[in-house]
Amino acid sequence: MKKLSALFLLVIFASTFVFANDDVKKKADKDIVDTAVSTDFLSTLVAAVKAGDLVDVLKGDGPFTVFAPTNDAFAKLPAGTLESLLKPENKAQLVAILKYHVVPGKVMSSDLSNGQKAKTVEGSEITVKIMNGKVMINDANVSAADIEATNGVVHVIDSVIMPPKKW
Repeated sequence: MKKLSALFLLVIFASTFVFANDDVKKKADKDIVDTAVSTDFLSTLVAAVKAGDLVDVLKGDGPFTVFAPTNDAFAKLPAGTLESLLKPENKAQLVAILKYHVVPGKVMSSDLSNGQKAKTVEGSEITVKIMNGKVMINDANVSAADIEATNGVVHVIDSVIMPPKKW
């Protein structure tokens, strides 16, 4: 009876592993926008991308590397900032901030080095910091890395990074 129970548990574990891997493979079949849309904790980013009319760009061929702030990252902005940025009259500022989170090309975490600088689509540079095994982009911690999409890669960050002010 013990062998049968152990075999039963092994079959359940193996089938769970197979189904979990199928979910990961399905995500790799999505572009950056669809990957973000299917991730609940990136819904504020999705709303901002839509307000900035950047959906078609981020659904393009790429490849792109996106440093994606979570909903909690947007919530850390000063009160009223997000609401203000989402207004049509502030679209240029919103677009600049969103483009500052995108680097041309596909940059995996293994490609990063401490002190490395990368030019963003916005035109300014971001800086990579690696300390005690933790990766930061400017002052934002990378909380999840190497989420592959059909047109690039997404790295989740815990803060909204701001470009040097140009407006």
